[in-house]
Amino acid sequence: MTDSAYAIVVTTTDAEEKARALAAGVIGERLAACAQVYPISSVYRWEGAVEEAREWRVDFKTRGELVARLAERIGELHDYDTPEVIAVPVVSGSAAYLSWVAAETRG
Repeated sequence: MTDSAYAIVVTTTDAEEKARALAAGVIGERLAACAQVYPISSVYRWEGAVEEAREWRVDFKTRGELVARLAERIGELHDYDTPEVIAVPVVSGSAAYLSWVAAETRG
């Protein structure tokens, strides 16, 4: 899904507990090295209507080669019909941090 060596993969869910469980599951499987969980307010179109909702965003830090597997796993674990899964390539970063991401994810 990305040609970049590293990526941030984003998803959202409707409850903090779900977001934290998703983060812990993915980190436990070494599909990402880190996950940040934080509250957001979303406005979106769903089934023909504009909706607003409080959601919890999860940003996963991973290697580019794991993006497809991570996206698949998020889909398996998620309870939304159509979960957001977006990968953003990392174009630059601290060498020490990116080395840590590489070390903490599947080889």
